[in-house]
Amino acid sequence: MAMTRTRQWTKFGVLVAVTLVLALLFAAAIDIPERGQAQQRSVTALAALTTNQPAPLQGPSAAADWSNAFAAVAEAVRPAVVYIRAEVTGTTRGNPHRRLVPSPFDDFFDQPDQPQRRRGEGTGFIISRDGYIMTNNHVVENASKLLVRLFDRREFSAKVVGRDPDTDVAIIKIEGQNFPAVSFGVSDSVRVGEWVLAIGNPLGEEFSFTVTAGIISAKGRGLAGLNTATYNIQDYIQTDAAINPGNSGGPLVNARGQVIGINAAIASQTGYYQGYGFAIPIDLARSVGRQLISEGKVTRAVLGISIQAVTPEDAAYVGLDTIRGVVVEDYTPNMDSPAKRAGIQPGDVIVALDGRAVQYPAQLQQAVRFKKPGDEVEVTVQRKGGERKTFRVRLAATTTEDKMAANVDDVRGGRTAKPFEERIGISVDPISEREAAQDENIGVEHAGLLVSSVDPDGPAADKLLPRSAIGADIITHINEERVKTLADLSAALRSVKPGDIVSFRVWSMRGEGASGSRVVRLRAAGK
Repeated sequence: MAMTRTRQWTKFGVLVAVTLVLALLFAAAIDIPERGQAQQRSVTALAALTTNQPAPLQGPSAAADWSNAFAAVAEAVRPAVVYIRAEVTGTTRGNPHRRLVPSPFDDFFDQPDQPQRRRGEGTGFIISRDGYIMTNNHVVENASKLLVRLFDRREFSAKVVGRDPDTDVAIIKIEGQNFPAVSFGVSDSVRVGEWVLAIGNPLGEEFSFTVTAGIISAKGRGLAGLNTATYNIQDYIQTDAAINPGNSGGPLVNARGQVIGINAAIASQTGYYQGYGFAIPIDLARSVGRQLISEGKVTRAVLGISIQAVTPEDAAYVGLDTIRGVVVEDYTPNMDSPAKRAGIQPGDVIVALDGRAVQYPAQLQQAVRFKKPGDEVEVTVQRKGGERKTFRVRLAATTTEDKMAANVDDVRGGRTAKPFEERIGISVDPISEREAAQDENIGVEHAGLLVSSVDPDGPAADKLLPRSAIGADIITHINEERVKTLADLSAALRSVKPGDIVSFRVWSMRGEGASGSRVVRLRAAGK
């Protein structure tokens, strides 16, 4: 029996030992591939960092795909792009585009009143197989002779079909058939961040047919100081594709090879590319081009109002929950304003045109530009307290406007500034109807309260202009009430509490002749 137990314990011990050995071997078998995998992963990561051969990207973001796409676009579009050389003979004048548009014609205007015969260079693109070419007005303006060179080096004399200085669009033509022509995209649908190519002739003939790439940086840009035309474009496409003098008139093209803009301007301190280029939206340019080809001129439809962007105070005054729309400042002078006849009033905020929301002034301006004189549009406005109305307006044709120059000295001599009206932070001096009637820059309809001084820490700072060498503001209405005297001012402000929005209608006179009515809204001060 004892012997039997000993054998059993011996067998048990051997079994345990074997089990332990097998367990260790099993654990080792599991650990070995884990270390192998870790080692393999390390080698793969190092290879990726050292060999510079990452796995290819999928889809259109792959560099090779984009490179091929850009090359294909350049190959397809460049044959339709042309080099333009313009010969100008005559007396030179200062260039109104010099600060923001250093066009190839800048050198013509450095020495005023000197007869010269000089050459300028620019770009254009063929829009039809029978030789019509679109370019910038400032490329061909005042040219006595135009030479056009194609990508295949053929040269042609060109004639001007029509020009529109306000939008800086021109159409010229060369004789012939079966020319390569561009295809058009829709500029209204382009998105910020989309890739674009600019094709043109920067810095002269030696760099002709250059292609640069960038993205759409912004839309709806208005360029203050670009030009002084009444109906000039305020809806530029901004791009960071390199644009230099000579690129003017060339196409801005999307990744599908469609023209979505005409390169027209750069914002620059030096006159050369600094990262900000601007193109005329092709939707607008095509509309202008059609009129130039069919009629030789552009006839614009207008609402007959001047407008400005909505401020936070404007939005609060009319009860908008977002800051959007445009403020009607005044009716266009020297014309029977269609908006006035329809019932639209200064101070109204236009929030929609034909049922489509209006976000900013350039959007409204461009929408009206696509209409014709005599067309009817539905204009939706919002007024004080959230009142909303829709008016049917029959658009009129543009008229020539006379600019009124302000003689500020006539309205400020011999007066003493009054203490500030604390709620709005201004002091005023009444301008009587008799005094206003005697000044051709004011007129009896603008008799009111001359802003004599503005509290720099008050709510009117930077919104109302006190009388000075550069101009003056005359308040004619407060919260839609006509004001002419100090008593009128007190009555209009009697119910105004701190924090309330106060609406002013102002006749603004500027020494350089930029006079007209505007709407100013501010939040009353006090506790």
